[in-house]
Amino acid sequence: SLGSSCAKLPHSHSAEISKTPPPGGPKNAGKMLAIRVHMLDDNVTLFQVQAKALGRVLFEQVCKQLNLLEADYFGLEYQDHNGTRFWLDLEKSLSRQVGLSLVEPLLHFCVKFYTPDPAQLEEEYTRYLFCLQIKRDLAQGHMQCNDNTAALMASYIVQAECGDYVAEDYPDASYLSTYKFVQHQDRDLEKKIMENHKKHAGQSPAEADLNLLETARRCELYGMKMHPVKDHEGVPLNLAVAHMGIVVFQNYTKIYTFSWAKVRKISFKRKRFLIKLHPDGYGYYKDTVEFFFESRNECKNLWKKCVENHGFFRCNSVKRVPRQRTRVLSRGSSFRYSGKTQKQMVEFVRENYVKRQNFQRSQSFRHSSSVHSSVATNVGGSISAHPLIPLGDNSIVSASCGSMVLVGADSPSRTSPVDQTTPSHSSLNTTPRTSHDRQHTVAVVEVDEKTAPSSPRFSSPLANSSPKHKTNNVTIAVQPTVPKLNGGPNAINGEHTSPELSPLKSLKEDSVRNVGTSDTLDGEVKKKRYSSDKGYFIAKEILMTERTYRKDLEVINLWLREEFNKNDAPSIINLLNIIDPLHDAHCLLLKEVEQRLATWESRGVNHHRIADILLRAISNLQFYQDYLEQHQTVLEQLSKDLCGDAFEQIYTSFEKNKICYLPLTLFILKPVQRLLHYMQLIDRLMKYYSHDHPDYEDCETAKFKLLDCTKNIHEILQYSENYVQLIELSRDLSGFEGILTEGGRHFIRQGCLSKFSQRKGFQQRMFFLLSDMMLYSNLCGQTFKVHGQMPISSLTVQEREDNPTPNSFIIYSGTRAITVSASTEEEKDKWLEDIARAIEESKNITKQTSLLSLKCSSSSDDVNEKCGDDAIRATPQRSNTTVHVCWHRNTSISLNDQIRAAQNQLSGYLLRKFKNSNGWQKLWVVFTNFCLFFYKTFQDDAPLASLPLLGYCVTAPTEKDNINKDYVFKLQFKNHVYFFRAESEYTFGRWMEVIGSATQHSGRIRLFSRKESALENKIS
Repeated sequence: SLGSSCAKLPHSHSAEISKTPPPGGPKNAGKMLAIRVHMLDDNVTLFQVQAKALGRVLFEQVCKQLNLLEADYFGLEYQDHNGTRFWLDLEKSLSRQVGLSLVEPLLHFCVKFYTPDPAQLEEEYTRYLFCLQIKRDLAQGHMQCNDNTAALMASYIVQAECGDYVAEDYPDASYLSTYKFVQHQDRDLEKKIMENHKKHAGQSPAEADLNLLETARRCELYGMKMHPVKDHEGVPLNLAVAHMGIVVFQNYTKIYTFSWAKVRKISFKRKRFLIKLHPDGYGYYKDTVEFFFESRNECKNLWKKCVENHGFFRCNSVKRVPRQRTRVLSRGSSFRYSGKTQKQMVEFVRENYVKRQNFQRSQSFRHSSSVHSSVATNVGGSISAHPLIPLGDNSIVSASCGSMVLVGADSPSRTSPVDQTTPSHSSLNTTPRTSHDRQHTVAVVEVDEKTAPSSPRFSSPLANSSPKHKTNNVTIAVQPTVPKLNGGPNAINGEHTSPELSPLKSLKEDSVRNVGTSDTLDGEVKKKRYSSDKGYFIAKEILMTERTYRKDLEVINLWLREEFNKNDAPSIINLLNIIDPLHDAHCLLLKEVEQRLATWESRGVNHHRIADILLRAISNLQFYQDYLEQHQTVLEQLSKDLCGDAFEQIYTSFEKNKICYLPLTLFILKPVQRLLHYMQLIDRLMKYYSHDHPDYEDCETAKFKLLDCTKNIHEILQYSENYVQLIELSRDLSGFEGILTEGGRHFIRQGCLSKFSQRKGFQQRMFFLLSDMMLYSNLCGQTFKVHGQMPISSLTVQEREDNPTPNSFIIYSGTRAITVSASTEEEKDKWLEDIARAIEESKNITKQTSLLSLKCSSSSDDVNEKCGDDAIRATPQRSNTTVHVCWHRNTSISLNDQIRAAQNQLSGYLLRKFKNSNGWQKLWVVFTNFCLFFYKTFQDDAPLASLPLLGYCVTAPTEKDNINKDYVFKLQFKNHVYFFRAESEYTFGRWMEVIGSATQHSGRIRLFSRKESALENKIS
């Protein structure tokens, strides 16, 4: 059968029982237990542990046997004589575990915490184990779903285990009949599985695993393990606990969810399970809900699972409180979750990433001629071993920003595992592959730049060998790469790629055959360089930024249109009407620019022109004039529509799509910003060209027409940027939805200050300075809870020279005084200057805007108890906004900074240096909204990772950095250091210029104006 014929994981082969007591048990040798552990691959491993040893001793032995790094996602489960399943209590001795038989004890190694986002699983091996759990849940009927979903998930299982569908090997669906994917499997379902299997051609096992997990997580019963109960009327129900809270089922139909944000306390009294809700009401008619179990043990079992799930998914950290062993009067159970939280797990993996040994996937099907039929996969290619975003920015860790991640390269090291030294088992890279076969795995290829073999052959690295394995002068190294990501379903030329993992590849398949191309920044073919022709690189910047601009237009015109196709919201209808002609026009413009650049690279100097194309494109200026006139109305309508629950739900759901890598309102501003970019690019061309250049006259004409269209664009941009800031601020402040945009209010500055409290000292708070008031708040989940507001008209500020706390000042509002401290003197000066200006300007306003109602204001003491609902709805895009980055980086930003950033955007290829080697990885990089977004190529729909730049400083490398390359710039924030390499002096200067506009750091070099870099003028 499919299950019995599978090859077992080498990690879990049964170990010989040692007569020496394992470390970590009691010092006095007691009774030794031979404990069988049923692994996820159906192998059974025997462990010898003392009966008095803690459960943690056994669990750590199992994890060590499996070489498992992300251990806290898993647990050991056992069953009592009544069939109730318990998790092994790691802090209790084995002899004291409730219901565990000490006669031939059998435990099951299982997934304990089902993550809501598979991209948070850092290692491929962990994702593989999750897939084995999903396969088991499907087969055992725990995860019921419709036939189409079941067939899709089963097809991913088949793809991962046997590779591509091959008609010669599988003439009909009978190859699936020997294995039961689901309990109700029949011939019709097997045909659906086969049809889906055909569509997965080219997907690597790692991609298939991730697609399986991505599909499974959308199922209503994903991770749900039922616990039979009765309500107070005796109606039989099922309870399950998951990352979002406690879910109530009738049979297998979900009828209600008690979100963790709604729950104030959970407890049990004998057979009664009690859920106490917050008194302020969440739509439930009672503040305490009771359920009844058959026994006390079952009741306490679910309570313990709730405690652990809440601790793992909702807490940043948990305190290790020792169990009370001797008590005169019992105060209830002392059980608490004792492992790492999900956030701690991500941080732990990033800090402890090491090269892992290979693991062997099970081969449950007959041998396939597909190149994927037998592969040894590298364990532990960490998605985010070296994060580009700060750990605190990880929204889905608390809710993956998405955490957002980059990873390694193509998978040249994945070879046939049968004989690692036999030449007949050649590498996958030497096998002809289809255009669909763009594998995403977690290994990085580091190329020896001195050699360029035409057809390298790779051998699989041995488990205990050194980190690098050289074959034919090509070095294969598993490199810890970058951060966590917001990968999404990508479509490259119609090809489906991995939806979540989307690992970066340092080399394309053809680059592996032409290794020298890794040291250049061109695409698939090495092209002739015009290193001294600044005009060429300006034209290339037009091309690169035009590609990104078209993608941004598609987010609205294609993706948003599809999401709202049945919604008649005025804001969306009007937005689509004015964006559609722009998108069509720029698709044609991009095609022309691409053709012209291709001609430029192949012809003589006399043919080097680009402004004639821009001049023809300016005939579409009427579309832009319509957009400039109407987009502000769209923003105002959008602010009103967002107050409706139904619209807000669809809108938020769309922003969770990883194609929407920024808040949607920022995409609405892109056409306005693009007009300014065209002006800057034409200015650059005119400064470079001589007056007799054949392109100069077209540049002059194009500039004249643009000036006529954009004469008021700076005022328009300032108004729109301000309005967008207020919309997004309304969404980030809990209880202020749709309020801040009223009354002609102006946004001035937002940022982090430490507020002094007599009871708790200085505490981090987020301050928002508006034209009529100042708010201060605390981060609660993914939104900010406002603690107080002060009218600008009553504000005064005073510096405290005698205060021992540096950079502190006092804000007076009426009879109230607040002492705050900035992170640096520069930050303090910014706040003092902006507050003083706001106070002065408020004197000229005759009618003050009335203060808002503090719907969510509360003391800081009850923040921890009341916050949390927003963490469930958190998206990577919200965690990457400037307000959240300011919070995590302890800095601030003003509206003027936002406007300046809108005029400094850039796209193009860069080489990123690996942390611990001399290798470089080619990435498509987009700079916008103070953030670098990383893609594998410009064709990718969703970014693989992001690096918010607020707080970073940008400099050239020093001699100490030992970077022996030209055009390299260095980004540094505290101990986070990244090196990026541009292709020319011009592009190096441009990247330094735009990044310099975003780095908010007192020690940074202020080397650039918005228009021209000093470096540009050196290039002739």
